[in-house]
Order: sequence, then structure tokens, then C-alpha cells
Amino acid sequence: MPDETLPLNHGEQLLERFLVTGRTLDPREAPRIAEEYTRALGLGASTVYLADIQQHRLVAMGDGIDLPIDHTLAGWAFRTGSMRVTDDGGAGLVAWFPLVDGAERLGVLGLRTAALDRETIRRCRLLTALLAMMITSKRDTSDSYAHGTRADTMTLPAEMLRAFLPPRTVCTERAISTAVLEPAYQLGGDAFEHSLADGVLHAAVLDAMGHDLASGLTAALALGACRNARRNGADLPELVATIDRAMHDWYPDRFATGVFLRLDLATGTLHWANCGHPPPLLIRADQVVTDALAGPGELPLGLSHLADRPRTVRTVSLQPGDRLLIYTDGVVDAKGANHEFFGLSRFTDFVIRATAAGEPAPEALRRLMHAILEHQDDRLTDDATIMMIEWQTATPPLLDSLAMSRTGSW
Repeated sequence: MPDETLPLNHGEQLLERFLVTGRTLDPREAPRIAEEYTRALGLGASTVYLADIQQHRLVAMGDGIDLPIDHTLAGWAFRTGSMRVTDDGGAGLVAWFPLVDGAERLGVLGLRTAALDRETIRRCRLLTALLAMMITSKRDTSDSYAHGTRADTMTLPAEMLRAFLPPRTVCTERAISTAVLEPAYQLGGDAFEHSLADGVLHAAVLDAMGHDLASGLTAALALGACRNARRNGADLPELVATIDRAMHDWYPDRFATGVFLRLDLATGTLHWANCGHPPPLLIRADQVVTDALAGPGELPLGLSHLADRPRTVRTVSLQPGDRLLIYTDGVVDAKGANHEFFGLSRFTDFVIRATAAGEPAPEALRRLMHAILEHQDDRLTDDATIMMIEWQTATPPLLDSLAMSRTGSW
């Protein structure tokens, strides 16, 4: 048979070379590669920006100044996951493309160009996809940019614990789980975990006692035991028991509270166990369903040997559009200048308003955590962690925008 393979055009050849060489390149070379690609195709000049850990700023990987995520066009592209184009004062156009790895928002690609057409946009979106893979393949490099211009230095407990944390956001077409954790540079014992496997979302939020190195080690041990049990096929009772035993054996003078969840993505059936932690909240139809995930209190992790009964696993059926909030007490106990707590009512009202406004879950949590920090003048006295899980039968808004960014729609 004759070879009917179509020859690659110049842009495809450059992308192919980028993909092949990018596997071994230092991610710090990403801006140079992007610039070479866009200039070779006559697209213009490009700059790669990554979001800092607190998601306040977009930090230029090459030459350029930091850009605020709020109140800038570049930030708009980051917040919404959609392309943004504006006229550059008669000198051409400036286009901002979201830089996303799966559902994890990394930053943006900025492009200064004379004109944009559908083919140019398609090529730039392919470029951002390759850049995202290149950057996330070396997490240490992206992290160094994420807090490289910050005046504060990250404490050892924060550095050690962050090495164990998963991406902020994971998702499928049926569910999205996203989390934020503060204070980003000085955290102690808060941690979270979420993963997707075999049609199930596995998630956990932990709060280890104290605010020191031992707290971080305790949380890291609990996370490791959680993952080990899950990967070995343990059900929820055995998973919690594994963490209990590990903490009792290795840190007998320490404990942690935690919530562990398993969500069947096909049916919306949620199983959860609560170990001395604030009960998760269920928001349905813009209202908090009172005590939907409440239950009798149980001992924190590491103390189960003091009880004479096994852990309790409860079950509830979610409805499409339901959002779960799992949080640590540092969220609602954050005190303002007048010693006023941020409070549960303000917390849930913020999420309900964001939901009603159609905000994607990651953006809602980003703004919520900034509101908590502002309430306490950026000086949290306790770690604050929030996880939001949304279950859908239809494609969530974030996935809609991501899907659009991968097609020719614009």
C-alpha cells in the first residue's frame, strides 16, 4: 500500500522536536523553548508565568515583572481557565493562555503578537499543554519559582510536609476535588490527600496536634499510612486502623484528627469516617444541609487503643451539584482585629455565593482562603485547610473551560 502519511507542517515539526527534547530539558528552559517556538512561527514574543504558592501573583519564569492574579487580564485567564485577548495600544495584541496540567492550574503563557487566527490559537494551546507537562515533570523547579520572589522563607516543617502533598486539584467528568492550605510558608500539622482510581475519589483532611517539626512529621506519617493502606486495597475501617496503629507505634505521644472519604463517581454514594475532626458540610441547592455528615464524636487518630469499639463508617447519597466542605478548625477559628471569629456562617455563605455565581471550585477556594487571611491580617494563628468536593452528572464548569482550551473554540 502507498504511504498516505501526511507530512508535518513547520509548526508540527517544532512541536514534535519540543516534545522529544522536553523530556530531558531543565524545566527552567521552558521560557526559552516557548520563545523560540513562537518566534519561529512568526507568532510573536512569549513569556511564561507560574502562580505563587498562595496564588496571589503570577511569577515570570524569564524576564518580566510579577503580575497580580486579581485585577489583571493575565490573572483572569488563570482564574477562569480561558484565553483572554486585548489590544496592546495599537502595537498589536496581547493574548493570555491558561497553563494547566489536567485540572491543576499552574500559570499562564503571555503572547505579544501582530494578529491572531484560529490556527495561531490552536498552536498556542498545544504549546501550553506541552509546557505544562514539561514544568510538572520537575516539581522542584516549579516550586522554586512559586515562592522564589517571596521575602519569607519556608520553614522546615512546611517544606517537609509539602513534599508529601498531592496537586491542589484532581478531577474527572463526574467530580472535582480541590484544596488549599495556609499558612503556606509556616504550616505545621495540616495536610490533605485526594486521588482518583477505579471510579472512586479517595480524599482525606488531617490536622496533627501542635505547630512544630513533630507536627509535620506526624501529618506526613498519617499521609503515608493512608496512601499505603489505600494502595493495598484496604477498605475505610482498615485504612483508619492502619493509621491508628502507625501513629501509636511511631508517635505514641502525638495524635491527629482527620476525615476520610470515598466517593463512588458513578452513583454519588459517599462513605466517610470522622476521627475527632469537625464534621464535613454538605451544600445542596445553595443551602447547608444541617447535620448531613454529623455523627457521634470519635477519638482522634493514634488514640483508638483507648476505646473499646471499632471506627464508624457512615454513608450518604449525594445529588448532582452537591458540594462537600472538609476543613480544619483554623478556618472558622481565625480571629480578626476585634477578636471576631471568621466563623462557620461566614465560611459557608462565601461558598454558597461563589457557587451561585458559577465560580469553579478551585477559584472559589482561592478567594475564600484570601478572605480568611485578610480577616486575620495575613497572620493565621493556626493552620487552615479547606477541601471542596463537587459531584456532578454533567461536566463541571472548570472542565468545560479546560475542554474549550483544547479545541479550536475561541
